[in-house]
Amino acid sequence: MSSHANTINQSHSKAKGGTLALLALAISAFGIGTTEFVPVGLLSSIADDLSISITLAGLLISGYAIGVAIGAPVLTALTSKMSRKSLLMSLMVIFIIGNSVAAISTSFGILLVARFITAFSHGIFFSIGSTIAADLVPAHKRASAIAFMFTGLTVATVTGVPLGTFIGQAFGWRATFWGVALLGIVGIIASAILVPKNLKEAPPAKFSEQLKILRNGKLLLAFAITALGYGGTFVAFTYLTPLLENVTGFSSKWVSMILLAYGIAVAIGNVFGGKASDKSPLKALFWMFIAQAIVLFFLTFAAPFKVAGLIAIFLMGLFAFMNVPGLQILVVNLAEKYVPTAVNVASALNIAAFNVGIAIGSFVGGLIVDSIGLIHTPWIGSIMVLGAVLLTAWLRGLERKSA
Repeated sequence: MSSHANTINQSHSKAKGGTLALLALAISAFGIGTTEFVPVGLLSSIADDLSISITLAGLLISGYAIGVAIGAPVLTALTSKMSRKSLLMSLMVIFIIGNSVAAISTSFGILLVARFITAFSHGIFFSIGSTIAADLVPAHKRASAIAFMFTGLTVATVTGVPLGTFIGQAFGWRATFWGVALLGIVGIIASAILVPKNLKEAPPAKFSEQLKILRNGKLLLAFAITALGYGGTFVAFTYLTPLLENVTGFSSKWVSMILLAYGIAVAIGNVFGGKASDKSPLKALFWMFIAQAIVLFFLTFAAPFKVAGLIAIFLMGLFAFMNVPGLQILVVNLAEKYVPTAVNVASALNIAAFNVGIAIGSFVGGLIVDSIGLIHTPWIGSIMVLGAVLLTAWLRGLERKSA
């Protein structure tokens, strides 16, 4: 009887330890998520301060995304022999240094380079973070565990971005980057204390195994779905502040509040997305993307009107990140099935795909703003998401055939 009680106690303490470790990952994810998206609220003030155009300032988002896309797979492969806990700590050090350099940068060039370096820590953090989160819980709760870690990213959109925007408007945009560097310090302390040392180490993937990922049609299809489905929203989201100020007619004070409401919608969407994707990620993603495309299309016509515009933006937030847990667990599942020795690298490539989507979305958004105007960003974003709908249907068909 006592051995049975011991087993129960051990499983309880393991579950508690797992939850605390997930919390530490979520705290770091919060800092990293804030640094990625905070320039969305500060584009106008950075552009004014450094005497550059708003479209050039938009490179702070697409340039960062390209840094993540390059850094995630390359660094995940290079660091595959490092212990995962030491790697987590090292990444937060890069993160703190990058944001500190951004805060003291005197030119747009230095700021862009600082963002690019910070981005290196981002991609690999989420790729190993996802696999650590999935390993901390039983198999049937993996999508929910990954969703919990990504809650840090979504809470960053809820509170980090509007708070960063508010601090930037009150004390200047540099103060925001100092604040984010401070978040990195909190994250590194939390990981040091709460993440266990004896994490299950993934077997180091040989380079030939990693190439198998790029030769697997289904995984490539999943990466394309991630880029289009997640990136479509960024055509509009990157330029949301100028859209709210110049098209809908809100003052900059209101923009922080609206970004807060957007973030709350993101958090709700992320929770539902994790639960919906636990059973069948592909089916859930198909319907999420359809809803997302409709909402973006609706925003084009709603943006000039305050109430309708706010409803559309709230709905855009709801569906924009709902797909994140599903997309990540889809890739982890496919990798475990087809390239089990390179799950970490597949996870990193999917983080890269998220950021390729962001880079394409914000770049396309910039072209639209410069050519036909802000108001056209949402419906063009919805076309990108429709591409993801078609690819998801295709992948579902392929998986049914092989089953």
